Amino acid sequence: MTKIAIIEDDATINQMYRMKFEAAGFDVQLASDGERGVALVESFRPDLILLDMQMPVKNGYDALKEIRAAEWGKDIPVIVLTNMGEEESPKELRNLNIESYIVKADLTPSQVVERVKETLGL
Repeated sequence: MTKIAIIEDDATINQMYRMKFEAAGFDVQLASDGERGVALVESFRPDLILLDMQMPVKNGYDALKEIRAAEWGKDIPVIVLTNMGEEESPKELRNLNIESYIVKADLTPSQVVERVKETLGL
């Protein structure tokens, strides 16, 4: 089963995406901040990460830097899923090998599932 880690601080959004991805046949694990997200990715070893940028404790950019610095995290596909426009995000984000950048308001959860499937070649 394909594993997805969703790192997002909004519990409602987390549950909505969990339901959509589980209905599509994915194994889903959630983290509510960047620090928990790094620990989750290290233990869960997902096939893809959906990552919010604006979170408490550790933001998405810092979490992704930490994931990319580790041997176990350097090649996991990451899709940034945030309300922050691309122009507002750290310029260095592109250097951290992200697959795509999605503004939450631009796609429905079903479209996000389709984007993940495309990214993973499913």
